[in-house]
Amino acid sequence: MIQPDTRQRMTRDDVQLAIRLVARESGGAEARALQDRLADEGVDAVLDDPRLPAALLRQEHGALASLRLLTYVMVRATLLGLGERNPVISDYVSALVLAFGVHGRAERCGEHDDEIYDTLVDLVRDAEGRDAARAYLVRAHLGNYALWLSGLFPDYIEHRRWRRGGPHLAYYETLGQRGFAMAAEHPTAREQGMAELYAAVAERFVTLRLALTLFSDRLLFPGVHTPERLMRQVRDETRWRWAS
Repeated sequence: MIQPDTRQRMTRDDVQLAIRLVARESGGAEARALQDRLADEGVDAVLDDPRLPAALLRQEHGALASLRLLTYVMVRATLLGLGERNPVISDYVSALVLAFGVHGRAERCGEHDDEIYDTLVDLVRDAEGRDAARAYLVRAHLGNYALWLSGLFPDYIEHRRWRRGGPHLAYYETLGQRGFAMAAEHPTAREQGMAELYAAVAERFVTLRLALTLFSDRLLFPGVHTPERLMRQVRDETRWRWAS
């Protein structure tokens, strides 16, 4: 299962590279101050520095960043821009992006799960199954899969909607919220300390989807200018303003 552990998995090299990048962004004068903040305030003092996202993309040494560091910083910065300040949620969303980026993982409830899901309908069906342990996994995966698809691949969803009569993005948002809310209510979520997080993700699902879409538009699929994207971006822009 996806865990909110991206910051915990940061290495010393990740953090030191972030410090060097921010210091270079400010002319090299702040490395010592950043080291002091790291010691006093923890890793968030470095990872949340507003100069770090641009430094990662602009500086030559940004190419040395691990995928974990790059993903967390960019997801975190986008969420902060939409007013979502909870670092645990940033941990979870970035962990989802990293995990589902592995081929075939997005269609499975777990890394070694044999069941493949390629539609939300199948997940909804199994979320109410008699096997309680399986139902918990499926509920969480329903939320994860809906957030992954609608957040990172909204143009694919829009293309299918316009060309083949597929469901609207709101359909994915509704089912994603439902999946996380159902997972939060499951006894296993309380036992694993995930109930509060799942409930928060369910409540903030639209904001998280919008953040991932910004992340996707800017970093994964920049320079796309289709009618579907233009119309979707107009709608999202209105919602970004509301979310902010």
